[in-house]
Amino acid sequence: MGSALEFKDRRCRLSRVLCLLSAIALASFGSSDDPLMGFSPEAAKQQLATEEKFDSLIVQSDLPIWLKQFSAKPHHVGSPYGLKNAEYALSLFKQWGFDAEIERFYVLFPSPKERVLEMAGYRAKLQEPALKEDSTSRAPGGLQPYNAYSPDGDVTAKLVYVNYGMPKDYEVLESEGISVKGKIVISRYGGGWRGIKPKVAAEHGAIGCLIYSDPRDDGFYRGDVYPVGGYRNENGVQRGSIADMPLFPGDPLTPGEGASKEAKRLALKDAPTIAKIPTLPISYGDALPLLKTLRGPVAPDDWRGALPITYHIGPGDTDVHLKLKFNWQTVEARDVIAKVKGSELPDEWIIRGNHYDGWVLGAEDPLSGAVALMEEAKGIGGLLKTGWRPKRTMIYCLWDGEEPGLLGSTEWVETHAEELSKKAVAYLNTDSIGRGFFNVGGSHSLEKFVNQVERYVIDPETHLTIAERARAQKLVGASAADRKELRAKPDMPIGALGSGSDFSSFLQHIGIASFDMGFGGEGGGGVYHSTYDSYDWYTRFADPKLQYGFTTAQVGARIMTRLADADVLPFEFSNLAETIDKYAKELPKLVDTMRDETAEKNREILDGTLKATFDPLLPKAMPKIKDAVPTVDFTVLTKAVERLLSSAKKYSAVAGKAKASVALDEALMQTERSLLGSGLPRRPWYRHAIYAPGFYTGYGVKTLPAIREALEERNWSEATQQIPLVAATLDHLADAIEKATAIAARM
Repeated sequence: MGSALEFKDRRCRLSRVLCLLSAIALASFGSSDDPLMGFSPEAAKQQLATEEKFDSLIVQSDLPIWLKQFSAKPHHVGSPYGLKNAEYALSLFKQWGFDAEIERFYVLFPSPKERVLEMAGYRAKLQEPALKEDSTSRAPGGLQPYNAYSPDGDVTAKLVYVNYGMPKDYEVLESEGISVKGKIVISRYGGGWRGIKPKVAAEHGAIGCLIYSDPRDDGFYRGDVYPVGGYRNENGVQRGSIADMPLFPGDPLTPGEGASKEAKRLALKDAPTIAKIPTLPISYGDALPLLKTLRGPVAPDDWRGALPITYHIGPGDTDVHLKLKFNWQTVEARDVIAKVKGSELPDEWIIRGNHYDGWVLGAEDPLSGAVALMEEAKGIGGLLKTGWRPKRTMIYCLWDGEEPGLLGSTEWVETHAEELSKKAVAYLNTDSIGRGFFNVGGSHSLEKFVNQVERYVIDPETHLTIAERARAQKLVGASAADRKELRAKPDMPIGALGSGSDFSSFLQHIGIASFDMGFGGEGGGGVYHSTYDSYDWYTRFADPKLQYGFTTAQVGARIMTRLADADVLPFEFSNLAETIDKYAKELPKLVDTMRDETAEKNREILDGTLKATFDPLLPKAMPKIKDAVPTVDFTVLTKAVERLLSSAKKYSAVAGKAKASVALDEALMQTERSLLGSGLPRRPWYRHAIYAPGFYTGYGVKTLPAIREALEERNWSEATQQIPLVAATLDHLADAIEKATAIAARM
């Protein structure tokens, strides 16, 4: 009852905030008090006229037609229907006036050959049955549920439940004297990226891994299940890659090199991103009989899902047999690349991308974003027919093979890395789109720019600007301190990027300023990576009219054309410097927290007062005393940040007076590149000093990762080594900003 009242109160507060902001937003929409970044007053008028013209050239009714066609049949990488979709998109790009081609790569893509999961008296179905309410759920040629880049394996062992299978879950198990060595683990989806689950399980000695979708997270606990509602039914399975992408994304056999036919390839046994133990995703219908057999301690409250059982940790008395075999084939990945050459600055590239391959039908993921990109490109084509030409070159990309491991985008970036490093200004990525709030993450040197774009686009349901609707959401959900900070800043902070979509190679490998954007948060979702991610599901539960896909096209076009036609590239460094300052200040706080927690835990162990997590009657392993946390000197990092803040302030003082200049553009383009180093420890493919996926989070970002992860792993010597290296990289950024400042000041 309390939670229902809390939800109702939250909705009422949100409604009041929206009503208050509506008048403010509409009064300031398109105001002359908000001069366009990078444009002279006269050029700004022309740009706004171009945007208005673009809006008149696109139609919402295109999107459902394309979505239905693209999602009619399974279209994973290398599939016949994937090729058909690529060729159809190619024909449209050419029709709209783009110089377009399909660029091909040859990548390792295993598909399921044999899948067996059984125990005495039970054999899992491992199937997603067709539904009469879903017209495409019977489409042939789809991939059966599996985890790509699991190794072959045939293992039999007792089963242990490991909650979400994250590192902290194993700390709890260890404190209770429960080992997974020689066992098969069963983990629920959530809590972190799926690829971390078998990785950590293998590190603790497990010989197999099962991953199931618990109904508490995206099934009947959340709402009615499909086809009645939008949530995952008892047969729905989340496919997905478990390649160790925190090492590197892309083709596992050609790290750092484009996967051409002639590329030098690793032997399969030497590919470091292939998982170490056989792993299989299953439905909660298949998981329930297995979980019922578990004995041992009762799981703690936050480990319990919504299945009608008492959740035990295990092991049970029954052996589980898991057998997996895969077809380890090389398939053709087809990237659709469409270009409009710049009329004045053809060697400055603005790049836009969304993938089009899906695990099965992929209506939401990724086609909702792909059709938005297509509508955006159609509008750009319409502008071309009126005689408009962008100053800078615009490149639209539909990536193949994103789902298995960012294959198409990574191989394209690795193939063209040298040219991209010279010419690419920025990369804009989308993926899945749904009803709700605008969200964006990316390079903070473009944070102010994207905030301004948000103030020029209207949300289709609330009729606020998308900026004000997003601000209202964050204000309602924020603490009092955070609300105060949000109100004090003219710009909404954008998120930092980890991994999980096609921006990764652009930003973290070759240092191209990047965005990842989309809408969502209000549709019922529970079909992620299943057969039921279909046109019928999407148009009932995600974005029925595809109006947010249409709005995405409007946002994307404004970002692309403003970057393409600005007199001066709209980079701004005060937000970036302040954000890095925030990240840097988090590090000594992290050390202090670790020191306090270590001291407290050690006292509890020595006093014998460490409380049992599970059943206090069960024997416990003796916890280990941890070494005290030493003093860590951050002085050199602090000084580098202080210099960066000063450099950013100086550029802000001259940016508004800067004139168009190739030299200035080149200096601004290199600022993001200046944040590249020799690579992170033990994973040199990731070269960005500020943003990287966490080694044990996968998609989740780690900021200042070389230092932060060393601290978290208690590797004090490595942290001490990395602090001056990161500080030197920040000095390189300050040098790059000061170079741009000097050029701008001479104009």
